[in-house]
Amino acid sequence: MDEIFIYLVFSPIIIAQLVGYWKLFEKAGEDGWKALIPFYSFFIVLKIVGRPWWWVFYSLIPLINIFVGIGVYVDLLNCFGKTRLKDHALGILFSFVYLPYIGFKEDVKYIGTLEELPAQKKSTAREWTEAIVFAVFAATLIRWLIMEAFTIPTPSMEKSLMVGDFLFVSKFHYGTRTPKTPLQLPLTHQKIWLTNLPSYLDWVELEQYRLPGLTEIKRNDVVVFNVPGIAENNFEEYDRSKWIDYPVDLKTNYIKRCVALPGDVLKIENKQVIVNGESIDNPDKMQFSYIVQSKTQLSERVLDKLDIEATGAPNFQGDRAVQLFYLTESEKQTLEEQPFVIEVKPFRSYGQGEWESNIFPNDKELFPWNSDWYGPLTIPKAGQTIKINKETLATYGKAITLYDHNENAEIREGKLYIDNQEVTEYTFKQDYYFMMGDNRHNSLDSRYWGFVPEDHIVGKGFFIWLSLNANKSFFSKVRWNRFFQLIE
Repeated sequence: MDEIFIYLVFSPIIIAQLVGYWKLFEKAGEDGWKALIPFYSFFIVLKIVGRPWWWVFYSLIPLINIFVGIGVYVDLLNCFGKTRLKDHALGILFSFVYLPYIGFKEDVKYIGTLEELPAQKKSTAREWTEAIVFAVFAATLIRWLIMEAFTIPTPSMEKSLMVGDFLFVSKFHYGTRTPKTPLQLPLTHQKIWLTNLPSYLDWVELEQYRLPGLTEIKRNDVVVFNVPGIAENNFEEYDRSKWIDYPVDLKTNYIKRCVALPGDVLKIENKQVIVNGESIDNPDKMQFSYIVQSKTQLSERVLDKLDIEATGAPNFQGDRAVQLFYLTESEKQTLEEQPFVIEVKPFRSYGQGEWESNIFPNDKELFPWNSDWYGPLTIPKAGQTIKINKETLATYGKAITLYDHNENAEIREGKLYIDNQEVTEYTFKQDYYFMMGDNRHNSLDSRYWGFVPEDHIVGKGFFIWLSLNANKSFFSKVRWNRFFQLIE
């Protein structure tokens, strides 16, 4: 579905934009083929409009690249005589049509750099103010309706998604949610940039609706969602008195793989996920934790050659180096084949019936589960009715009282009350999903905090547009092989 959508919709759009740039480059005296080279093409645009060459580095800075990119794009239009607000609006919102249009239009000529343009009635400050205001409006609209940039902050999805990956999240796949918290600074989430100040006011909260989407969530989709629990939303704040109960659309964004859909029965047996009695396909780059004993510390050069990343520094036990790794099956086999490696063994391997203290549902008597042996667990589905008892309250009580849109639902003395009336049966009002990270032993996911409500779904992980390795030096930070990879 994604591949077909890319080829049928995005490929023609991208090709049309490149054709437009090609023609404009030629009109400005540059070779048209330069429009095809990422980053270098932006350097050429800066040259054409007369901006400093080093502005090309702005394209690597999230958020800043939006403002600078749209501002320089407006400069480019001005350099071809398209100075009206209407031209700027058409150029930004419909660039795939407008760029080829002015590129092939014979009476559109390159006038010169910004310094060479005829005197304008508007000051430079006013032009930039208008450009920035329009950029904020356009970026906010695109971010809400179509796509949003997202950065991978943790290794819970490695190596499918890596720390330092910058990706676009599609809002239109599952349908865009209407805003719940309208009083919010544009292009912010929970806090104002570089501060600890809230970026929103909760004086007004609207009912949320979901616009029609292209598809529904499918098993094994990589999904971005607002993590439901207040503890997960305040993960780094140890003082509970400072915890913030964010509105749904401002809860912390997580990205995981959907392994079970509404109504599914999920089990994990010896690390293998089983849904409705059948083993599901494992992610190609699924990882587990291992202890590696070697004759000497594995050097960065060796690990780079093997394309394996270390997790912290090794411990030394006599003449052996002992180190924790999160490895795919192929990486495990590669390490075992190395002459300097003594042993590769599982680091954390629970047995069946062995209880993990922070597992969901958190009841050792009823659910002696762990992350490797889990379930069976039925995922709630809209319209599904359950009996209310000790087991179902332990499993679904949080969903019913916190997320299923019941204003006066509470659990007292092992019983469920809604509007102060005891309830012995309950019918779910929305769908729920079960999410897991591909790095199975290093992921805080549904195994630990429960179900993801449908109204918490943000969008589908779509493709990677940049990937930076923070552990590398300046010139080798960029992971070029991950550019424009579809997320699977």
